[in-house]
Amino acid sequence: MSQQVYHSHDIQAWEQRWFAQQNSSFGLMQQVAWSIAQRLDIWFQQTASSESVSHAGYGVRSIAVWCGAGNNAGDGYCLAAYLKNMGYQVEIFAVPPGASADLNQAVEVASNHQVQIHSHFEISKDFDCHIDALFGIGLNRELDLSWQQLIQLFNAQSGLKVAVDIPSGLNVNSGQPLPCAVKADRTFTVLGLKAGLFTGQGKEFSGQIEVISAIPVDNRLKPLARLSSTQIQLPVRQAFGHKGSYGHVLVVGGHAEMGGAVMMAAESAFSAGAGKVTIVCHAKHHTAILSRSPNIMLRDIDALSVSEIQALTEHVDAVCFGMGLGRDEWAAQQFAQWFQVIHQSSHLQVVLDADALWFLAEQPVRLKAQCYATPHPGEAAKLLNCRVAEIENDRIEAIQQLQQKYSGQWVLKGAGSLTLQNPDDLWICTAGNAGMGTGGMGDVLAGMIASLKAQFAERIQLHEIVTLHALAGDHLALKGQRGLQAQHMNEAVYYVVNHDHKNHQ
Repeated sequence: MSQQVYHSHDIQAWEQRWFAQQNSSFGLMQQVAWSIAQRLDIWFQQTASSESVSHAGYGVRSIAVWCGAGNNAGDGYCLAAYLKNMGYQVEIFAVPPGASADLNQAVEVASNHQVQIHSHFEISKDFDCHIDALFGIGLNRELDLSWQQLIQLFNAQSGLKVAVDIPSGLNVNSGQPLPCAVKADRTFTVLGLKAGLFTGQGKEFSGQIEVISAIPVDNRLKPLARLSSTQIQLPVRQAFGHKGSYGHVLVVGGHAEMGGAVMMAAESAFSAGAGKVTIVCHAKHHTAILSRSPNIMLRDIDALSVSEIQALTEHVDAVCFGMGLGRDEWAAQQFAQWFQVIHQSSHLQVVLDADALWFLAEQPVRLKAQCYATPHPGEAAKLLNCRVAEIENDRIEAIQQLQQKYSGQWVLKGAGSLTLQNPDDLWICTAGNAGMGTGGMGDVLAGMIASLKAQFAERIQLHEIVTLHALAGDHLALKGQRGLQAQHMNEAVYYVVNHDHKNHQ
């Protein structure tokens, strides 16, 4: 079952409904802190004995808790008290507490447990663990210089690093640092998962994520998104099937100066199980394609009239359009005649990528439901007529705007890739790795989408294909992330579509 992810406003409203039922806000603070203390105690014991943990080789005994001025700090004060009671050597470093009654009650709890509280952050000794309780989910502004310096000081400390609720300095909804954030080994997020922990730069700062549930979910709480499960099983291939049973994919693009992209998309389509694959590209590339992949059929893009394009598309199941198409006058002519045909063909599964998206931005139209657009942030910025920074500052808002403007189904590529299948069906990919940030990975994804949609249509969802692509990257990265190349993905794609991922972590 997929995990649900929430917007911070909905989490805060959920809390307020809970408190309105005569439940104690300070009681919740204590419960959260106690749950985190118990989990930390278990983790610290595992850390001491595990050779696979980067901080292994010693047990955690000394802990510094860094507290801000709000209720997130209250969690920190209570947590410090409970850890002290468990036998850990705990000290608190804090700014003066704010006016919150719960926070001041938490300060009293820590004092009653004889936790040493410093009203500064002049840390003169090493601690085995540092706990971040500086900011909670209410942070929505860029940090001033003094807070930025404090977070940089936190990150510079040795030892394990833990964040309470979110890494301080991270926008909890977008995953963007404001402009810097605590880099945690583990984040104990309170009540529910938040989107910013999984997309944008959030993955870089959050480490391993655990949820502290604390209160029952109410029926008014609606998820913002869901995490795409890595437990994917493709439909079984029929024993009596033949090449016509598993879909015919057409890959269209390949300007005279750009032949590699169509080749990678086509090979990916075959590796993902398509029965037949045809490339339509500039004739200049035909010899190279045949010498590398003789199982791919070829057509000369310049030799096809509109009527011939219509006849060709009637006999295929999916079209992958735009890779290496270019943006010159020749490309514009090709886009115009091809898009007219594939946009009006009701039976086709259509993937739009790369230069097709550039022309779509120039000539916006509403896409059909079985059209899958796969921009990276730069292409998304072109499509929305904004700066790339605006896309990265709120990736979820960006993908929602893309679908509102163009309709269709969308993938916004990048760390924690987003998939929006319909306005209420947003998914976040948790698989994948930094090694996949190389040229051609998007072509591989486009080929996989076309292939699996040609084979299974609605029996596989777009977000599942995005996750399979990420799992292929993870499989390839077992040999190392540095130097990972898209041309090497075929074996990994072949692997992931033929293996059960129910036990993938």
